[in-house]
Formats: sequence, C-alpha cells, structure tokens
Amino acid sequence: MTHFLKKMRFSLARRFTQLVLLVILFGGNAYGWNWLKGNLSGSKFLDRIPFTDPFALLQIFATGTSVRREALTGALIIILFFGIIGGRSFCSWVCPMNVITDLANWLRKKFGFEKTVTHMNIARSTRYWMLSLSLVVSAISGVAAFEWISPVSMLHRGIVYGMGLGWVVMMSVFLFDLFVVNNGFCGHVCPLGGFYSVVSRYSLIRVRYGEGKCTRCMKCVDICPESQVLNMVGKRSGMVVSGECTNCGRCVEVCEDSAMAFGIRYLSREG
Repeated sequence: MTHFLKKMRFSLARRFTQLVLLVILFGGNAYGWNWLKGNLSGSKFLDRIPFTDPFALLQIFATGTSVRREALTGALIIILFFGIIGGRSFCSWVCPMNVITDLANWLRKKFGFEKTVTHMNIARSTRYWMLSLSLVVSAISGVAAFEWISPVSMLHRGIVYGMGLGWVVMMSVFLFDLFVVNNGFCGHVCPLGGFYSVVSRYSLIRVRYGEGKCTRCMKCVDICPESQVLNMVGKRSGMVVSGECTNCGRCVEVCEDSAMAFGIRYLSREG
C-alpha cells in the first residue's frame, strides 16, 4: 500500500484537487457556499477575491467588449500564480478535461491501440495556431470563440449546472484521444493549453533531472504527456525549461532511480 501511494502520490493529489474544486464550486452554486462561487471562467473566493480565466478575457478583449475592473483583477491573479509559481499546472491539476483524456490515453496503452489503430500526426504547435485562430475569430464574430465551444468550459459548467448536450462533446474528445491522437486534445489542439504554455515559460516550479542517478530506463519519457520537454533525459542533468510541461509529476512517480524530482528554478542544483 505504501509503495502504491508513493508511486501514485501526484496522480492521487491531482485527482483530489480536481474533485475538491468541483465539489466546492458545485456547493457554491447549489447550496450558496461562499468558499468559491462560479466556474472556471469566472469565480469569486469568499465573495471577495475574483478569479477570471485570462484566456477567456483575452477573447472578450478581441471582440472589442469592455470588461469590469474586477474581471481584470481576477485574470491578473491567475496569470501571476501560474506564470510565476505553478507553471502549466492548470492543465493537470485544475482542468477537468484532464480526467477524460488521461483515461482515454491509459486505455489506449492498456489495449495496445497505439499499434493497432491508424492515427493522425498532428504537430503540437497546432495549439498555438488554435490560440491565434480563437482570437481572430473572436475579433471577427464579436463572440468569445473558443469559450463558446470549449470542451473545458462545457464540462465544468455541465458538472456544476447540468451537462445536457455537453456529453456529446466530452465523448468526442474521449474518442479522439483514444483512437486518433495520443494526448490529442490537451497536448496538440487545446488553445487554453497553448495559452498556459506561453504564460508559464518562466515559472519557478520545475522538474529537475539528475543524469548521474539515471539508469536510462526511459519510463519518464514514455509516460510524460509532453515528452518533448524531457529532451535532456539520458544526456545531461538539468531542469525542464519548457512552458509546455504540465507539472503533473508522472515522471517523478515512475522514476525508480530518484533521478526526477520537483525543484525551484534558479535555486535547485542540477546534479
């Protein structure tokens, strides 16, 4: 049991964080709890401190619509937290879509779909094109384009307020990741992930790799949803510097050599 908890410590912590956040938001809307009311697009902590999705706000700006100062403050809080401290951890620790895509990708490996299913080759840079396209379409249409069709927003609002047709979108993403592209939605096409990759480029919490302890088993690279960020594994000690890392901790969990660990950028030793 102890070995299991150690091996799954970050995965369990992520699921616990996501579940608690959903329960608190559901309770805020259903029962009037004031801990956190709203949804991932916009909420308020203790009826005082605002939290706003900065990418949604950016799309609203693109439409030419003015926004309240409170929304700007909420977006700034989120940007500062993830930009300075948390990195792209929103995608793995907060976003509920992560649960669906992780399940699809686990099933994909469990049943060998990687070898038996013909899949598309989509560049990871596609998410940045989708980010730009979302802003362009928002400016042209006068509507926050991605926010309107976002599976992330649909799922979260659905859990809090009721799903409706959101189930169709969720199933589409699940099947896309299961049969078409490994880690397809989060790792390749989601503009929200692209946004947090840009914001998190210089964040402090990073995964550190010690080449001297590594036995080259490559389990970390195999399990990482953004394996391109681990380009130093087997070559040299160092920290993950790419903002595309989601700080999910999977690489740390599977490393039996203690070669992978979380550290603070600029302060941690790289040996």
